[in-house]
Amino acid sequence: MEQRANVYQNGELAGTLTKQDGRYTFVYEEGYFSNRAKPAISLSFPKSQRSFQSDTLFAFFYGLLSEGTNKEIQCKTLRIDEKDDFTRLVKTAHTETIGAITVREANQA
Repeated sequence: MEQRANVYQNGELAGTLTKQDGRYTFVYEEGYFSNRAKPAISLSFPKSQRSFQSDTLFAFFYGLLSEGTNKEIQCKTLRIDEKDDFTRLVKTAHTETIGAITVREANQA
């Protein structure tokens, strides 16, 4: 099963994060990538036309997640498995994140 999320930089669509078969992929959107004035979303994702891949949720995105008691409350309230980092990301990182990055489910953009 494939899960998709749109990644925004200051409210502008910057790329897509996908989870499929336990593997994560991040790809910049063409319009964002081709605009030289737009910055990379992080140092770990320099602007490139290649896709970035990982067997675990990228540390950059993992850093947007709550920990400890806040994690427990979010998981209980939203009925999310505490081990499901991708779902936690799209359900909690769409507003009030620290910094310019927000993440939304692709079908809710």
